[in-house]
Parts: sequence; structure tokens; C-alpha cells
Amino acid sequence: MSVLYKKSMSALDKIVPAKLQPLWQHPAGPKTVFFWAPVFKWGLVIAGIADLKRPADKISPSQCGALLVTGLIWSRYSLVIIPKNWSLFSVNMFVALTQGYQLSRAVSAQGWKA
Repeated sequence: MSVLYKKSMSALDKIVPAKLQPLWQHPAGPKTVFFWAPVFKWGLVIAGIADLKRPADKISPSQCGALLVTGLIWSRYSLVIIPKNWSLFSVNMFVALTQGYQLSRAVSAQGWKA
């Protein structure tokens, strides 16, 4: 697979426009997992937004709490690694924000007192 990947990247290197070369060659660019992992993680954000239609009493507080904490941890991690991965930071902040809101809805619906 490594040989196939390297050959395909060499072929794509030749057709990427000059304007996009800085992004293409970036250490966290599309040629790396550092780019694609955050792209696919946006699915968690979309799912969290779609869950806004779900009745609050059907939301799992433990799941929302776990995703909230995970989003915060990975947001911090994305800023201490080299290269800093701002895409990973932004998606994880959105995961934390959407799940924090969902957690507050779940807690309110279940009548928990802080």
C-alpha cells in the first residue's frame, strides 16, 4: 500500500495548482492523516447538531459527557503537537460545544440539580 500511496501522491503533485501547493505540501496537509482525521470527525459535529431535534429526555448524559471531555482533551492536544493542527483544534472545539449544549439539555430534562 505504501508504494501505491507514494505513486498516487507523485502523480497528484504534478496536477495540484501552484496556488494550492502551500496547503498541499503543509506538514498537516491533505497528504497526511493530520488533515483527513479532522475532516471525517466533522461527522460527530453534524450528528450532535442533528440531535438537537431529539427530545431532551432521550439524550444520553454519559455519552454527551464523554464526547465533551474528549473534545476538550483533543483540542488541547492539537495545540501542543508539532505541527499545530488548527483543523483538529476547531473540530474538537465544535464537538465539545455541541455536546456541552446537549449535556445541558439532558441534565435539565432529567431534573438534575447541580
